[in-house]
Amino acid sequence: MRLDHGLIEIVLLSIRVSLTGVAGAAIIGLPLGASVALVHFPGRRTVAIVLSALMGMPPVVVGLVVYLLLSRSGPFGVFGLLFTPTAMILAQIVIVTPIVAALTRQHAMRFQLIVE
Repeated sequence: MRLDHGLIEIVLLSIRVSLTGVAGAAIIGLPLGASVALVHFPGRRTVAIVLSALMGMPPVVVGLVVYLLLSRSGPFGVFGLLFTPTAMILAQIVIVTPIVAALTRQHAMRFQLIVE
C-alpha cells in the first residue's frame, strides 16, 4: 500500500490551520474571558452576553464576513489573502475565540467563588 503524497499534504495543512486557529483564539480568548470574569468594569454584563451570543455564530456567516473583508473590493483585499491558509486561520480564530473566552469566563468565575 502506497501513501498518496497529495492527501498527506492536505491533511497536514488542515491540521496546521486548525492548530494555529485554536492557538490564536486562545491567545485572544483566555485573557478576554478572564478579564470579563475577574475585572469589574462598566458594560461587563453586556460583554458576557455578547460572548455567549457569539458562541452560536454560524460558520457560514463567519466565512461570508471574512470573504467580504478579504475580497478585492474589501478593506483588506490589497493583502491578497483570499483563499489562502491565512484566511482560513483568521476565520477559525473568529469562530473559536468567543467559545474560548466564554468557557474561560465561566471557569474563572467558578475559581473565584472557590477562592473567596
